[in-house]
Amino acid sequence: MTLPNPEPRPSRRAVLLAAGGLLAGCAEQPEIGRVDLRLATGPAGAVYRRIGGVLAGHISEQVPGARVRTVPSGASTDNIRMLRAGEVQLGLTSLDALISPDGSAPEGLSAICRLYESHLHLVVMAGSPIDEFGDLKGKRVSLGARDSGTEFTSLRVLESVPVDADGQYLSQAASAAALRDGEIDAMFSLTGVPTPAITELAQRHEIRLIHLDEQAPALFTKFPGPYTPATIPATAYTGVSATRTVAVPNVLLARNDLPDDLVHAITDTIFTHTGTPAPAAPGAAGAVPDAVPEAWQINVRTGISTASIPLHPGAAAWFRAHKR
Repeated sequence: MTLPNPEPRPSRRAVLLAAGGLLAGCAEQPEIGRVDLRLATGPAGAVYRRIGGVLAGHISEQVPGARVRTVPSGASTDNIRMLRAGEVQLGLTSLDALISPDGSAPEGLSAICRLYESHLHLVVMAGSPIDEFGDLKGKRVSLGARDSGTEFTSLRVLESVPVDADGQYLSQAASAAALRDGEIDAMFSLTGVPTPAITELAQRHEIRLIHLDEQAPALFTKFPGPYTPATIPATAYTGVSATRTVAVPNVLLARNDLPDDLVHAITDTIFTHTGTPAPAAPGAAGAVPDAVPEAWQINVRTGISTASIPLHPGAAAWFRAHKR
């Protein structure tokens, strides 16, 4: 996909100036240069777009001198690529796409915090002949956008419990539209609950979610660590009963070269202000926590749990100062 041209990265001096006085608690903030940061989010119809807008809006509002712009993307693995290339400074990703086979993080990146859990959805229309996972054989199935967490995890599931499906690569919104129009037979979606694309589809058409609890043990065995059993509640989508599946945490990543004081201030903003409305960030579809229930799941107790991915020193310092 074609990505926006990256804006010039702020100099380290400019970022340090912005962070300076951030934690000083002065009534009058010193004059500082503006720091422009870019936060990689996800495709149309995805929770990453909305929660990324909430986070960017709060950081821009609460951190003096900082302005965060959201950057649409394919999601998890695309965001990791952009971070490593220096095209963005912050990005959202699922934990399974982040952890390498030896348990290490991609070079040059660290976590600010764990945010919320995504649930793997397997969606079909109500009249579909697909009743269980094995019925996907030979069917047209969206595996999510290229370089997304949905693609990463759905391929793992299909490889762990081999099913020869006709995989197609569509974004959340495009998958929902193709399913509605009969262009595909099913769609995977690794996302927060509820997710906009599926919510809108369920409000206009009858859909079903396929249980994935029988596939979960194979996934846990082959890829231990990032996955947990989970249930998508009956309250999530109109007319859809509770569905057993797997969940994976999402984390907010930062480049290691971001100054510690700046990341400390960003971490403080996330855990102090995500329960209140935020203005829409530049480039984001406006969102507030009412539209992004995952924002309410962000809390200090789970925020530090980033598995084998190290915390950025600035984030680690914030968590040490806020032990509970």
